[in-house]
Amino acid sequence: MEIEPQLLGSSNPPHILIFPLPMQGPVNSMLKLAELLILSADNIHATFLTTDVVYRQLIVSARAKERFDQNPRFSFRTFSDGLPNDHPRGGDKFLEMLDAVKTVSHPIVREIVSSGDTHTSSSETNQTLEVVLSPLVTCIVSDGLYNFALDVGNEVGIPVFYFETMSPSCLWVYLCLPKLVEAGEVPFTENSDLDALLVNVPGMDGYLRRRDLPDFCRARDATDDIMLQRVLEQVQQMQRAQGIILNTFEDLDSHLLSYMRSHCPNPIYTIGPLHLSLKERLQANALSSNQPFVYSDHSNSLWQEDRNCMAWLDKQPLRSVIFCSFGSQVVITKEQLTEFLHGLVDSETLFLWMNRPGSVIGLEENYEMLEKQVLMHGDLLKGIKKNGCIVSWVPQVEVLSHPAIGGFLTHGGWNSVIESVVAGVPMVCWPHYVDQLVNSRLATEVWKLGVDIKDSCNRAIVEKVVRDIMYLRKDELLENATKMANLASTSVQKGGSSYESMKNLINDMESLTSQI
Repeated sequence: MEIEPQLLGSSNPPHILIFPLPMQGPVNSMLKLAELLILSADNIHATFLTTDVVYRQLIVSARAKERFDQNPRFSFRTFSDGLPNDHPRGGDKFLEMLDAVKTVSHPIVREIVSSGDTHTSSSETNQTLEVVLSPLVTCIVSDGLYNFALDVGNEVGIPVFYFETMSPSCLWVYLCLPKLVEAGEVPFTENSDLDALLVNVPGMDGYLRRRDLPDFCRARDATDDIMLQRVLEQVQQMQRAQGIILNTFEDLDSHLLSYMRSHCPNPIYTIGPLHLSLKERLQANALSSNQPFVYSDHSNSLWQEDRNCMAWLDKQPLRSVIFCSFGSQVVITKEQLTEFLHGLVDSETLFLWMNRPGSVIGLEENYEMLEKQVLMHGDLLKGIKKNGCIVSWVPQVEVLSHPAIGGFLTHGGWNSVIESVVAGVPMVCWPHYVDQLVNSRLATEVWKLGVDIKDSCNRAIVEKVVRDIMYLRKDELLENATKMANLASTSVQKGGSSYESMKNLINDMESLTSQI
């Protein structure tokens, strides 16, 4: 079916269709972008396109309907991904989820941008989304893996921006992948010298090793090869986007952004840290209207947050606790969990462990079963009860910002890294896949903010690195982390790099709207 290009009058306001991957990290970042766009310009409309499953989780855990119904310039549009209810929608089933979502959403995106119908009812959530007349969509902001969005945008005659929610460093590795493949540096096998330095990633050639590349570069099975081909396709499409939006700030990634800008023909907008920028904007609005401001009211969590841990943290000394979380997707074995808990207990350090439901293979979702199935040794259980606090899912930004937190044991996902940077908290990185492996290398070798323990899970190593960041290297790492946190704060203030980049993004969206 051919779609006629939109014919808009000059008075039409910008209306942005925002379309993330239906996963915690991308949803969180892009929902914050939607809020920022609406708060920053009083003529912008935003429609957030996501799955029924994600929308239902946002309603239950993040009060999404209550929060966003208050703004007539924001709306949700939902669709069924067609997957069974028990599908994990991530992890080793990521490609299944991606293909299902792309198949279902492609015609929906075409319909939305051609008809202007941005509201619907959701059968799975039993919620009726109020139908309000909105201006026609004038711009798409989509995840970079939705390559069809560019085709739809071109057919209709509206610009498409890619929001790459991964780290800029990993994105730069992606952009270099064609050259890496041509040079024979990628793919490689697990039997290769994983510590060999790469020579075809400009700006990273002095420290980036094979083991620091995204996991699919290791070519362990057919899935890795498929993912590599998908990313190579994504790189080709990226060059056609109107611009690329990144959740970072210039001082953090300046050493790579210059290479990226010389490689990409269209603008790169560094508008992060998004959660900090949104917080600043919301605080300013609350102050001007004499309203109280509570940041926890603006959570985009897909799970119910257990806030009991905040009371526990209130009782702990300054910078005495290491927070342990492997994010929303990583799944570990019971053996790995045991090694980490032993290492933490042996370090004699206070710790807050986030035991996300379903995050341990073969383990029930409650702490009582954790005790029965894993904590078999009395000394380990005694040590955990003495120094530890185990909860299911936490308000991570608030936890990292708590004065009792002195370190962060993390998988190194980009949202977690940028939140740790803002909070000025040193990191121990134990990455698993995609950008996490690149991020952990930069955190240790470039930013000097922590320790990287990829490809290992040993209680003795865990004990050592926890002692390193909490005691032996505490002053050095805290000094570096504080400096970077100050730079992050400056970037979102008026006149800062991210503040100005956000202004440029909005100006470009408005300018492109007037040209349609």
